[in-house]
Amino acid sequence: MLKDNLKKYLVIDDCPARNILDRIGDKWSILIITILGECGTLRFNEINAVIGTISPKMLTVTLKTLEADGLISRKIYPQVPPRVEYTLTPLGESLLPPMSLLVDWAVKNMPEIKASREKYSNRKELV
Repeated sequence: MLKDNLKKYLVIDDCPARNILDRIGDKWSILIITILGECGTLRFNEINAVIGTISPKMLTVTLKTLEADGLISRKIYPQVPPRVEYTLTPLGESLLPPMSLLVDWAVKNMPEIKASREKYSNRKELV
């Protein structure tokens, strides 16, 4: 029987941690938030150039998701060709400190994690 205090994790909409991690835990969101945090306001092509390995379509989808969540803002300048800039909102900026802790933890512990992965992949399974 599931303990009452664990039921909050069952439904993603009822679990703030699962909900947020589901949205920002993809391959690109944290990277884009970090880049905007370090660089400030950037245009689409500037973000694309900094990342280098993201397709324009995936960058567009990720930016729209971050905008929908209120983590970034998008400003369009009425000129030809149109100029669009992206910047972190105050909510997005408030995400930088906990993300920084996670990045620091990852940098510190990655050698141990890599060693564990290698040990795991080289072990002989007993069937």
